[in-house]
Amino acid sequence: MNDTTLQKTIEDAYASRETWKNNPPAIIKAVNDALQALDEGRLRIASKNDDGSWHVHQWLKQAILLSFMLRDNDMVNGFMAYDKVPLKFANWTKEDWDKASIRVVPGAVVRQSAYLGRNVVVMPSFVNVGAHVGDGTMIDTWATVGSCAQVGARCHISGGAGIGGVLEPLQAAPVIIEDECFIGARSEVAEGVVIGQGSVLSMGVFIGASTKIIDRETGEVTHGFVPPYSVVVPGMATPKQAGGASLAAAVIVKKVDAQTRAKTSINDLLRD
Repeated sequence: MNDTTLQKTIEDAYASRETWKNNPPAIIKAVNDALQALDEGRLRIASKNDDGSWHVHQWLKQAILLSFMLRDNDMVNGFMAYDKVPLKFANWTKEDWDKASIRVVPGAVVRQSAYLGRNVVVMPSFVNVGAHVGDGTMIDTWATVGSCAQVGARCHISGGAGIGGVLEPLQAAPVIIEDECFIGARSEVAEGVVIGQGSVLSMGVFIGASTKIIDRETGEVTHGFVPPYSVVVPGMATPKQAGGASLAAAVIVKKVDAQTRAKTSINDLLRD
């Protein structure tokens, strides 16, 4: 079925899920088709609009949620685990690996419906359902890419970093890391925050929806979006109403253009 028909089938099934008497074969097929399209990268949870904003396709989240209703727990191939979601590579052959052109180090866990682009490297880490990882990106050791999170091409998600995801509520946006970003070790990006293209987050930057993002040069304070080609470090803010208590913030210490970002090492960008 085409994507429009698939979307309607999923949305109708989700709306009527409490009335099912059995697991209808047509719904099972639609859910499996949607998960397969996510797994292959033909569809994705969020797509970028012409104006630069991001649109979340709620019906694909619904497909993932429906799959939990339709599937029983089963042995997870190659792991001591018992789960409703199989692993992405459970039935892959050497030909599948060669065709995908990815490298996955032992200890990495990638669940079905997560997409990995070409030349992606996955160190021992975790990539959850519905996630999308673009071409040439590295997911480094002990990093986590949450459910439905969107990571662009040629990014580096450093060791222990957390990229937040979200399945419910359906209207909630996942974290989006645009192309060519560097997310420093032990950093955390959550609650639908968007990191603009080419940005660099130093080690230990924590950004959620309520985190103040302070531009040191202009004094501007924003929330939920780091502009493209920003260099960000951990900082502190002292709200007037907080009685002098300081709150964690993210500080944009500089912005660079695409040419500078491409030619300058991460360490040099973070030196002040």
